[in-house]
Amino acid sequence: MREPSAVADGEPVGEETPGQKSSDRVDELREVIRDALGCLRELGVATEGQGRSGAIAPLGSRQVSQLLAVAETVQLFRTSDGIAYADLEIDGHRETWAVRDRGFRRWLTQRVLASGAGMPPSKALRDVLDLLEVRALSAGPVREVGVRLGGLGGRIYLDLGNAAWRAIEIDANGWHIVDRPPLRFRRPAGARPLPPPERGGSITTLRSFLNLSTEDDLAMIVAWLLAALCDRGPYPVLVLGGEAGAGKSTFMAMMQALIDPSSARLRSLPAGEPALIAAAHDSHVLAFDNLSSLPGWFSDALCRMVSGGGFTVRRDGGTAAGVLAGVARPVMLNGIAELITRPDLADRALFVTLNGIRADKRRTEAELWDDFEAKRPRLLGALLDAVATGLARLPQTTVREAPRMADLARWVEACEPALFVPGAFKALYAINREGAARDAIESDPFVIGVHEFVCRQGRWAGSATQLHDEVAEIMGARVRDQAWPGNARVLASRLRQGAAFLRRCGIDVAFGRVGAHGKRVIWLFVMPGSEADARRPADATPRSTASLASVASD
Repeated sequence: MREPSAVADGEPVGEETPGQKSSDRVDELREVIRDALGCLRELGVATEGQGRSGAIAPLGSRQVSQLLAVAETVQLFRTSDGIAYADLEIDGHRETWAVRDRGFRRWLTQRVLASGAGMPPSKALRDVLDLLEVRALSAGPVREVGVRLGGLGGRIYLDLGNAAWRAIEIDANGWHIVDRPPLRFRRPAGARPLPPPERGGSITTLRSFLNLSTEDDLAMIVAWLLAALCDRGPYPVLVLGGEAGAGKSTFMAMMQALIDPSSARLRSLPAGEPALIAAAHDSHVLAFDNLSSLPGWFSDALCRMVSGGGFTVRRDGGTAAGVLAGVARPVMLNGIAELITRPDLADRALFVTLNGIRADKRRTEAELWDDFEAKRPRLLGALLDAVATGLARLPQTTVREAPRMADLARWVEACEPALFVPGAFKALYAINREGAARDAIESDPFVIGVHEFVCRQGRWAGSATQLHDEVAEIMGARVRDQAWPGNARVLASRLRQGAAFLRRCGIDVAFGRVGAHGKRVIWLFVMPGSEADARRPADATPRSTASLASVASD
């Protein structure tokens, strides 16, 4: 083994920083590992290896020799977020496993046992995993790993999840199944296979599995499916409403089965953000069932998740990264009550209502799923045809007067000629968002109060405290509602959240500062010609109240 180099005579010796010591130690350990492997190959005798605990493990046994021989056949790489992976050749196909995954550890152990060498020592197995991780992170090529779906080189890949590890490759010319997709995929424990898609299907077949309130709702559902098959977010939240017995849970499970089937079809409300991140780590589609309300933290987290925001989680020694940056997932929610009351989340959602199912139309669960399974291959094929159309048309597709989810609108507009009349989604999406705005206002007593107040005043300027008092006077007893902002700071935050919805109802909102001391001011006014302007009561006050000068001098 190499000895540490001595300091040359006369060379000044300074104190090492902690970072330098750590870097030097890593380099030294890498040299030790290389020398140990060299000794083993050349002499076949015992040597030494450094494990996680710092103890010395013998590396000369037959089991360890076979373990290292197997490790030498592994093709290693790393992801951009610093996770080590291995490509394995198994039964004529390629599989991809994280080096720290239990499945990879089992594969190494099984290979050694199959050679007749016996069970490798646990300490030696840990040492070899450490070695492979160092190799992958220090010298392995960088590749990205997807869960069920991802994009590479202008193509979209959908993992079939079957035993042969095949995938569907979609490009501007169509789609086909490939044996070794250039984009690697990992397989979470609950992942289930997709059926091989078939051509010649129609997306309208979905109608037979739901009891829609309007035919336009089908376009919203298909738009969500097309978004979920895109390789990048932002993704909309699909919100299914309806009375008990409307089939919301079953239909949501079918939507998940079309793209990302799992043994755990639907989830309950997660206990906290770490549980939500764990679910996103192991699934492409997240479906939350039978919710009665959404906590504030969950609404905030979903806003980040559908838009590709970053989340920080603790590294647990498995495949989870320390920081999951840019995680974007398609999400579905269902419940009987109005679930989304936060304007920022409502602006990222598609709302669909299912009617109750008449007794003479109800089918058993088994009959329904048998029918769905028979039609699933062609339904998937129809969606893939639309995705290929979208990839071909996307470069030439532009959206005028783009909504907040502009990428969604552009993607669906590029795909829709394969499924609908061009331009149909844009009109329906506008109606859907208007309905969401009305629902958000009707479910929030504070926003209702602001709406009524500004309609009466026409124009207003003042502080958050003034607005709080004046709107409270209009709302009277309703101020006692728990949703009412308790102070000026909370009021300003709630008003910012609801500003986009108020504008769609004809009330503009602006924030700023005036005067020499930079006093905070809120401006509210009814936009001329808007619905709010038309609905102003006849006895409303003229459109002139507090001026900027008076506000600044208060």
